[in-house]
Amino acid sequence: MLVVSYNPGYQNILKALKPSTKQRFVAIEFGFLPRDQEIVIVATESGLDEARVAPLVDLAHRLRALKGHDVEEEVSTRLLVYCAALIDSGMPAREAVLAAVIDR
Repeated sequence: MLVVSYNPGYQNILKALKPSTKQRFVAIEFGFLPRDQEIVIVATESGLDEARVAPLVDLAHRLRALKGHDVEEEVSTRLLVYCAALIDSGMPAREAVLAAVIDR
């Protein structure tokens, strides 16, 4: 079995896969984890407690709902881990959110 990872969100007209290439693969689309599971992952990976992670995950879910409204990229779980790690290291939450989520 061969597994190929392809994120069409990062492609543009100059880099798109040819239709003949796409036909050779089965596409499986992945979404984000449910809220409670994402909270556990972000808390575990960042060291920040779940109660402080929950508002970050809620913010990400609200921002993800804006897809298609001139938002270039969705907020990934990875970005939430970075943000939570900044908060856990002592950075104020507002500054961490601006640095890791908003101004990226």
